[in-house]
Amino acid sequence: MNEAASIGCFVIDLPDSDAALALTGKREEILHHLKAHTGASFVLRGLQLVVEGKPSQLERAVGIVELIRPIWERGQLVSLVDINSAIAALDDGLRDDHSRMGNQIIAKNQRGSLLRPRSLRQKAYVDSMEKNDLTFAVGPAGTGKTFLATVFAVRMLNERKVERLVLTRPAVEAGERLGFLPGDLQQKVDPYLRPLYDCLHALLGQEKTNSLLDRGIIEVAPLAYMRGRTLEDAFVILDEAQNTTVSQMRMVLTRLGERSRMVVTGDVTQVDLPSGQHSGLVEAIDALKEIEGIAICYLTSSDVMRHHLVQRVIEAFAIRGYR
Repeated sequence: MNEAASIGCFVIDLPDSDAALALTGKREEILHHLKAHTGASFVLRGLQLVVEGKPSQLERAVGIVELIRPIWERGQLVSLVDINSAIAALDDGLRDDHSRMGNQIIAKNQRGSLLRPRSLRQKAYVDSMEKNDLTFAVGPAGTGKTFLATVFAVRMLNERKVERLVLTRPAVEAGERLGFLPGDLQQKVDPYLRPLYDCLHALLGQEKTNSLLDRGIIEVAPLAYMRGRTLEDAFVILDEAQNTTVSQMRMVLTRLGERSRMVVTGDVTQVDLPSGQHSGLVEAIDALKEIEGIAICYLTSSDVMRHHLVQRVIEAFAIRGYR
């Protein structure tokens, strides 16, 4: 049998035009990406996606499209990250795990988009927050550590499982001196807290976020403001924890009160502490890794959810030995 005779065809019916647009992407970039990774060809004909290729190409191509069905079927835009996650699951023999992940919706953002874990390691992270009162999430920038924690925290607030959210991070200079920034103390630390505000605005909108901040239901504050407090009925997120000292880490972990949960996020390759100071995150992971009720989740460059080049940047610097 010649090669042409071995070419097969498979048709996937799409429910509506929103699903078709969600699956194909702008300028059909998703279909181009699928073709590059499978060798199969993809043609959209009305509400039918026609896939052609050799049997092995067809099996792989259709498998990927079906794994991301929970996304495009609801009209949610498919990203290159979603494709790569599905490919990794197929290659690792984790098709069933990925299928369950596709239906795990955490919340909706203010625009109505469904928010879900987008890689199996992100799913394990979300599951850990469900099961444990203290979760550590360690990984490079862009892997969703802070965003997923904030999404989960807002959901718990909406479900009245906690009464307030406390988001904090150390105000450690990364190439700039805090003292040279203009304004009073609050104005000086606000730039360090901006990523936390950005997460809240994406989830709740600026108006609702400001209302909850004014009422004290959400508190965003530098780590120094946590000393001497007991945080009860709260969901606490400590962000950029690699820049805590050991004493600061011990201080904030012992703030956890009754009916509260805490998530600690950080990237141990991006420590901005002065030379000679040990990272509280590194020490805490080592000291607490065997304690029941504490989960430690590791995310990698393959879980990066930003622009697809971010993953390559992280890997390129790692190869050259930069941490």
